Amino acid sequence: MAAPSFDPIMRPGIDPATAPNKPPLPPLAYDRRQERGLVIERNLGVKLRDGVTIYADLYRPEGVAGEAGLPALLAWGPYGKHALSNQVFWPRSGVDPEWLSPLTPFEGPDPLHCCPRGYAVAVVDPRGAWQSEGDFHHNGIREAEDCFDTIGWLAEQGWSNGKVGMTGVSYLAAIQYLVAPLKPPALAALNPWEGFSDWYREFAYHGGILETGFLPRASDAIRYSLNRTEDTWANVQAHPLIDDYWHSKTLDLEAIETPSYVVASWSDQGLHLRGTLEAFRRIRSAEKWLDVHGQKKWAHYYRPESRRRRDDFFDHFLKQRRTALAAWPRVRIEVRERAGLAEERAEPEWPLARTDYRPLWLVAAEGTMSEAPSEAESAIAYRAGEGRAVFDLRFDHDTEITGYMKLRLWVETDAADDMDLFVAAQKLDGAGAHVGFCFYAFYEDGPVALGWLRASHRALDEGRSTPWQPVHRHEYEEPLTPGVPVPVDIELWPSSTLFRAGETLRLVVQGSDIYTDAAPGLPFARHERLRNHGRHVIRTGGAFGSHLLVPFIPSQEPGR
Repeated sequence: MAAPSFDPIMRPGIDPATAPNKPPLPPLAYDRRQERGLVIERNLGVKLRDGVTIYADLYRPEGVAGEAGLPALLAWGPYGKHALSNQVFWPRSGVDPEWLSPLTPFEGPDPLHCCPRGYAVAVVDPRGAWQSEGDFHHNGIREAEDCFDTIGWLAEQGWSNGKVGMTGVSYLAAIQYLVAPLKPPALAALNPWEGFSDWYREFAYHGGILETGFLPRASDAIRYSLNRTEDTWANVQAHPLIDDYWHSKTLDLEAIETPSYVVASWSDQGLHLRGTLEAFRRIRSAEKWLDVHGQKKWAHYYRPESRRRRDDFFDHFLKQRRTALAAWPRVRIEVRERAGLAEERAEPEWPLARTDYRPLWLVAAEGTMSEAPSEAESAIAYRAGEGRAVFDLRFDHDTEITGYMKLRLWVETDAADDMDLFVAAQKLDGAGAHVGFCFYAFYEDGPVALGWLRASHRALDEGRSTPWQPVHRHEYEEPLTPGVPVPVDIELWPSSTLFRAGETLRLVVQGSDIYTDAAPGLPFARHERLRNHGRHVIRTGGAFGSHLLVPFIPSQEPGR
């Protein structure tokens, strides 16, 4: 079922010619040229069902090879089809400029690689973006229908073989979840490479706490229009609880039946990780594959090994060629030891069916976690704005944790009717030093996993929650009473980590962001509008069964 329509807050667009950090905006006129063995057509008009025209740039092989029988790869995003570069936040992103050509759209496929292999590549400015007509709507049914119409237009071109695939990172991934449920006849293959699928829980309000770093930046990036654009930052702030605005952004993932190659990253805690895995779990494609890595997302998309896998996937479904796809495992994961060190492993499913979920019981008096519950009650208190609670467990043998962790805490405040809880699972080496992991596309000092919850949002959606993954309703608030402890369940986003004997799993709980050292000018998740006053109290033991539910993976080695 398609998401309902909603009239969001709109704003006047900003002149696209004034956009900073972009190449000069070409004039809105059709242009055809031959360059680097490609036929390049700029500003092809695509007329949508309501008469609005949007504009696409199209790349094909030159000569006879580009005249017939070509499947199309569609890159649909709001960042400007003219914004081509092989410098993707280099060098922090890890993307080697040698891996891609200067004709590559941001987060999309490289025409100079795809076209010589017998593909057309279409890069589209959606309705209301840049010089395309109409008002820009950030996802929702209108954008889905516009993408549907564009897929049909591509399939009707004389050079087309009638098949269209989609690929790309972030926005270019999320649009695939949006259009595929409408079942465009020509849409033959999906490759969402890290894209959130739950607007409220993954993009805007982590655990009910407003995200104030990446979200306003993303909203600013979609301002460039000759008409009006949806003001995402204003809309998000105007709707702090799930209501019709958020329902207008919901996805019917269960309606997706298109063959899908889905890629996620353990490193994208706080943006795309959770939603990408949710999409894989929920889509009903009979032919679907999942890769989960622990690397920086753009570097992983553009590295040659990833490009070869995309080639095999699209050649199979868009050209009916025999490729290595037939030997792919359903799931591949990287089990990480630290940033840059991981072991890749094939699995038959996600989550792993052999997972052994076991609680680690928190002991406040000792700052530890134990496999046996404590009958003795104890508590730890910290100042909400600056303190923290820490709980450690040192492993005496090699231990793998892969999947979803859930934290049950008994909490109270001494002076407020609400509290914001930030949680990190971390790894310490044998000497007690923090072990860093790739994090948020640029960093190598990140956590094992993160979680968040505003205590007044603790009510669960019982129909969607599982014993290992709580899903909160976020439809109303339940204030706290100072001095009265309540249980809360906190979802930690998925992860996969190997702890060697002598290494430690550390759980950190505090009232503000745990990771804050962002490089200047780069996107980063932050939460700066908090409801913390006085002290937070965590109670453990006896009647207060605070614990971390952990997905242990039994060893497959002989004798273990």
